[in-house]
Amino acid sequence: MPAISFQSVSKSYPPPRNSASNVLMALDSVSLDIEEGEFFGLLGPNGAGKTTMISILAGLTRATRGSVSVLGSDVQRDYAQARRKLGVVPQELVFDPFFSVREALRIQSGYFGVRKNDAWIDELLSSLGLADKAEANMRQLSGGMKRRMLVAQALVHKPPVIVLDEPTAGVDVELRQTLWHFIAKLNKLGHTVLLTTHYLEEAEALCGRIAMLKSGRVVALDRTSELLKAASSNVLRFKLDAELPRALADKARVTGRIVQFPAHDALEIEHYLAAVREAGLHAEDVEIRKADLEDVFLDVMTQNRDSVAGVAA
Repeated sequence: MPAISFQSVSKSYPPPRNSASNVLMALDSVSLDIEEGEFFGLLGPNGAGKTTMISILAGLTRATRGSVSVLGSDVQRDYAQARRKLGVVPQELVFDPFFSVREALRIQSGYFGVRKNDAWIDELLSSLGLADKAEANMRQLSGGMKRRMLVAQALVHKPPVIVLDEPTAGVDVELRQTLWHFIAKLNKLGHTVLLTTHYLEEAEALCGRIAMLKSGRVVALDRTSELLKAASSNVLRFKLDAELPRALADKARVTGRIVQFPAHDALEIEHYLAAVREAGLHAEDVEIRKADLEDVFLDVMTQNRDSVAGVAA
């Protein structure tokens, strides 16, 4: 039995009033299964449909077609059962300003019928670096502490399936390390983890399998290692103090002074370097590295630019 199952799931919205456009498709026949104990990554650009999938999974939005289940419980027909099996860490910082950290966790426990779980609450507070804030009012927490609190609230009823929607967006390195250490520990204990993130190095390091979404469709789904094998074998990387000619820039990934070209062999590497020299430019700090998940992601999104139609939300 899959931990999470999406079967031919579509989500559409009517066009804006007085608009000549067609129905807006947020998801278009998405099917995928996430097995128990997996650490699974869901990646895609803004508007690809990731948040729509999580909203449907959490029962906050109804699919137009198809079905979604959590450990065999349909998220619509068996909402209460499905929700008890699920812990969701949302993108937005949502908190009740009238309670202390410990009080908020006890109240959250009550929503799921869990009582006398102070030992687990203490473990959550300690593992997430919140122990010294246990009696502090929620309004007194910094943004990073509130992010940690969202994680604690999602895990307070010990759900077997954990969903993390951009959990480290805008937070410091210390929190990211603390969070991933704790989540990796829970995953090793058998919890299933579904992660969406724009930090692709996190997905590469943590996720055993990855799905990539574009315009509401799954355009890649495989083990992380297999996705990396399918990428360009090498990447040529160097720094420039001037702009590349348009013909070269169209083939490169440019971030500030850093220029990167996908390169399959030594001949292609020399071709790019020669073209840079012929343009009167001087490459500094030249290096060759293996392709990473960001390279794979950009390749997949470029390949599907013209093959996937529609608008996702």
